[in-house]
Amino acid sequence: MTDHAAGHAAARDVARSYGDAYPDSYREVAMPVAGRPAGVPEERTAARTVQAAGAGAVGRAEAPEPGEEPRAGQEPRPGGDGIGRQREGDAGFVAAEAAGAQVPPPAGPPPAPPARSAHPGESIEVAAARQAGGDRLRFIGAATRRIARGIDLDEIVLGLCRATVPTFADAILVYLRDPLPVGDERPTGPVVLRLRRTDRIPEEPDTNGHRMPVLPAQPDLGPAMGGSAAELAEVQPGGPLAEVLRGVRPLFGEAQAARTALPELLGPDTRLPGGHRVILAPLRGRRRVIGAAVFLRRPDRPAFEPDDLLVAAQLATHTALGVDKAVLYGREAYIADALQRTMLPDSLPQPTGVRLASRYLPAAETARVGGDWYDAIPLPGSRVALVVGDVMGHSMTSAAIMGQLRTTAQTLAGLDLPPQEVLHHLDEQAQRLGSDRMATCMYAVYDPVAHRIIIANAGHPPPVMLHRGGRAEVLRVPPGAPIGVGGVDFEAVELDAPAGATLVLYTDGLVESRIRDVWTGIEQLRERLTETARLTGPNPPPLEPLCDEVLDMLGPGDRDDDIALLAARFDGIAPSDVAYWYLDPKAQTAGQARRLARRALARWGLDELTDQVELLVSEVVTNAVRYAERPITLRLLRTDVLRCEVGDDVPQLPRLRQARPSDEGGRGLYLVNRMARRWGATRLSMGKVVWFELSMPTGARV
Repeated sequence: MTDHAAGHAAARDVARSYGDAYPDSYREVAMPVAGRPAGVPEERTAARTVQAAGAGAVGRAEAPEPGEEPRAGQEPRPGGDGIGRQREGDAGFVAAEAAGAQVPPPAGPPPAPPARSAHPGESIEVAAARQAGGDRLRFIGAATRRIARGIDLDEIVLGLCRATVPTFADAILVYLRDPLPVGDERPTGPVVLRLRRTDRIPEEPDTNGHRMPVLPAQPDLGPAMGGSAAELAEVQPGGPLAEVLRGVRPLFGEAQAARTALPELLGPDTRLPGGHRVILAPLRGRRRVIGAAVFLRRPDRPAFEPDDLLVAAQLATHTALGVDKAVLYGREAYIADALQRTMLPDSLPQPTGVRLASRYLPAAETARVGGDWYDAIPLPGSRVALVVGDVMGHSMTSAAIMGQLRTTAQTLAGLDLPPQEVLHHLDEQAQRLGSDRMATCMYAVYDPVAHRIIIANAGHPPPVMLHRGGRAEVLRVPPGAPIGVGGVDFEAVELDAPAGATLVLYTDGLVESRIRDVWTGIEQLRERLTETARLTGPNPPPLEPLCDEVLDMLGPGDRDDDIALLAARFDGIAPSDVAYWYLDPKAQTAGQARRLARRALARWGLDELTDQVELLVSEVVTNAVRYAERPITLRLLRTDVLRCEVGDDVPQLPRLRQARPSDEGGRGLYLVNRMARRWGATRLSMGKVVWFELSMPTGARV
């Protein structure tokens, strides 16, 4: 066997063992051994090659097979079918014929007819070269398909490694820039290459005779492949590695430029195989070189051929373009994810008398933006607005429209408008954004003092109320038209919100999919809430596990749309913890407010706060009396803090300012700002409310 054939036999043995370890990847990218057509057994090919060599030049007219008619233009041989007879023109044949003797057939089996060729006159060397070229093309096609399947950086680099080892190389090292440049941005600082991944054929098989894969990103190449390689390489400007990367073309390791560049890349102590057994291929993306790949073959394998440089160039180009694609996709996914997080609240508020929990799930991991949103907005009087909406689609446009509608809803909630008025203004805003901007929305306002909730609906699935006893009820709320239709009135309903009940607001992605309609999904949601409440007995289930249980009702085919979920547990404020008065706007009102506050604090056992409350109530009430024309309101709420609210009919909000020494007033809000735990002012539809909070004394009953 020649050295070339022996090398191919060794490569075939290695490829077979690697195919046992990686059957899926090897079946796609295995390159047939040169000289053997794909799908033809090795023994048959070898026999045909020997027959062709023994018969003379490939492509010469050949005798027909036994039982086969002669082809057109071919004369039958003298003496029967001509098999086993010497050809006319041989000296022995002429002498025998002249003597009239019978010519005996040669010893041994008759030789097989020479192999047919589709290219008459083609030599064995040319046919073998043509076959090897076809093998390379098939290998490049399968390898590039494997690389192109990857969608992220790790998949693409892994695809390159699995496609080339062991079919094309015995080991591979892939270096990428750290950090990788994105798009048109110009990276600053020195160019640093980091070893992203390496793969090789292990030196020894395992106990079963199969060769095992190395771990990802393992820099050890094994003793036969030069030992360990450096994980970081800084490209020196004007150095040999920079010149090779700038040239883009793959080089053999024996080339002068590669001999000086490889120690800079792999480290000076790395010993590489001699001869044409190393290829250094720069990875060039769309705009710049982003890394390098090193292909190695062991000394017992045949060396790379010049045509293998073209194979390495194709692999490097497809890998670099794939890396560019993955980096751009990663940046877009990051932007989309950041946009979605910005559109949704970072954390829910903790208003008095209600506990909140939420969930958001995108339609898919590859499209993490959508038009679903939820919100909880504190309102004056310890109330809270609960909002869940859904803009059609789950794209960047839907997310942008959702952000505008959510901002509009927050602004309208700050004006303390009724729910139906909020939806009316949202409908007008959607029409201003475009004629095809459609959305659904549920807007509810919960009052913990009155234990009531007011709900208005704009084409959204109805909410579900889970009562304290475990009964789940689909609330009857007028459906209304979606936001963006225009010219439609919205209707609000007021319902009881007893303490211990849980209101569940959601988008249609939770209850509707390709395999079930919306009402079937709503009924399944109601049943799931009932089953969850039954597990906790008379006590309502915790909110966070309840949200998880609700999402667990989704099956494998139920994720067709985004999902937004908002759950509110109503605790309410007991009437015994509320003190409320109407006061006429006159000069004596401030003193009356101080006396009423003192009595309420004494009843609650909060005498320690009497001095602070009297001073701050006097300042806020005095400011309200000065400008109000209608009776003002004073309310004290005892929860985890003591909250005081003063309302009047003047829409102008007070502004904190620094009073001059000669000013007689202007110091009331300054005192409130210094002494209160928190304070604020909210504009109402018919005036405003100024409020402040004080921390409860240690040991006080809450």
